[in-house]
Amino acid sequence: MKFFLISDNIDTAIGLRLSGVVGTVVHEREEILEAFNNALKEEEIGVLLITELAAQKIPQEIRNHKLSGKLPLIFLIPDRHGWRGEKDFITNYVEEAIGVRINE
Repeated sequence: MKFFLISDNIDTAIGLRLSGVVGTVVHEREEILEAFNNALKEEEIGVLLITELAAQKIPQEIRNHKLSGKLPLIFLIPDRHGWRGEKDFITNYVEEAIGVRINE
């Protein structure tokens, strides 16, 4: 099972390449979608890492794949500028799962 990266910037791609993760750098929606669909076709890829900004350009496709329950697993990762999304998303997931507010 391999990891694969779809990144919108070279810095993230180089950093992960140093740890053995191969990938591609793409910027436009069509390029990202093509890389995403190609990664889904590769049976050896078990985990697909996609940078947050790249993922923002194909949200429906990512959602549809996650709901399908198929491999590869998809993880959104921050780039070198840090996480742009909701800061306490893990806390929110836990609160939704257990039905109790943790931070009040």
